[in-house]
Amino acid sequence: MNQSARSILLPALGTAALLSCSHTSSEAPAPAAASALAQAGSDPVAAFETVRTVLQDPRCQNCHPPGDRPLQGDDSHFHTMNVQRGPDGHGLPGERCATCHGRANPPASYGAHQPPGVATDWHLPRPDMPLVFVGRSPQELCEQLKDPARNGGMDLHRLIRHVSSDPLVLWGWSPGYGRRPVAVPHAEFVAAFTRWANAGAPCPSEGAKTAAAR
Repeated sequence: MNQSARSILLPALGTAALLSCSHTSSEAPAPAAASALAQAGSDPVAAFETVRTVLQDPRCQNCHPPGDRPLQGDDSHFHTMNVQRGPDGHGLPGERCATCHGRANPPASYGAHQPPGVATDWHLPRPDMPLVFVGRSPQELCEQLKDPARNGGMDLHRLIRHVSSDPLVLWGWSPGYGRRPVAVPHAEFVAAFTRWANAGAPCPSEGAKTAAAR
């Protein structure tokens, strides 16, 4: 990747702490994000392993299933009530995602097992571009993630903005009462994602093992 492209991608790192995309190229990354970037290491393929760990966490992969049924829980079981993706990713007629998923998580006083919510439309990817995370090898996940034909038409810059500030992404770190958040801190995830993207988004070799499998 040339130097001008790198200068476009780097400012987006600051959004990890502020959850916005208002930074310009003259502004330094937020301290928390800069610290996490240093911890991500110099190897972009190793940084992608951090990215993979997050994307294949149940909080993320449950909405990126291989079929048309979303998943639930830390064991990623099929969503109850036979919920389906639907023609636009927002569910079937009469069983739309927004029927149960509101604009915020219910209060803790409601107890466990309440439908979570987020400050944007709760949905799965469209059926014509499902962006599957479940069951993908590290190489398969990497190649899919950086391919605009399969990732919703996003280049690397837009991908960084998406993982930095999209409310549905951020929900994974604030999933509501009774749910475990993504284990990797958000700033560390964005730092690793940025390092990987700024290096040209290299992918692991075929057959590379995940950290959990080593």
